Amino acid sequence: MRWFVSAMAILLLSTCSAEEEKVYAVDELVADEVLLTKIIGECRNNPGELRDTANCRNAEAADGKLRLERMRKSLGG
Repeated sequence: MRWFVSAMAILLLSTCSAEEEKVYAVDELVADEVLLTKIIGECRNNPGELRDTANCRNAEAADGKLRLERMRKSLGG
């Protein structure tokens, strides 16, 4: 019985210590277009699981922001 309780405690502690993915801010993604392209590619390849994650939402917002900036530049504004 003692080994069972010890095993359960170790199992619970190991699942709690799982490293989470870093969440990038929109400004960070605007500044690093390589990272932005990587995250958007991952999100579009697996939209069922990743669409509602913070990184995917921030990447889409950063992509929209960059598109608007490019349009303004091309229109001379």
